[in-house]
Amino acid sequence: MEILGILKKIFDIKHFKNGFKKREILVLTEEQYPQNLLIEFIQSKVKLIENFSIEDRIKIFINLKGREWITPTGEKKYFNSIQGWKIEKPVNKIQNSTNSAIDEFDELPF
Repeated sequence: MEILGILKKIFDIKHFKNGFKKREILVLTEEQYPQNLLIEFIQSKVKLIENFSIEDRIKIFINLKGREWITPTGEKKYFNSIQGWKIEKPVNKIQNSTNSAIDEFDELPF
């Protein structure tokens, strides 16, 4: 799955005792009803965010994760997370016959 949106916030890397690390970002999606989504990058994927800045338009490739947790009282609870595994700037340009980039809507087809 993939998400297109605007990068709104980059959180600090969180380090845990067992060597696990994660970094989260907040993305405002580009759709009819935009959503603020918190997306996490774990382990070696935390470095993927380093080349991006707030307000960048981004495309994120994600996996949805779900897990069960049993409370100390025996109650089952379920949690979901969105894990990013690739992030890039979407391409908004096309190539014309002379191989120079133009905006998609700059030229009419007739």
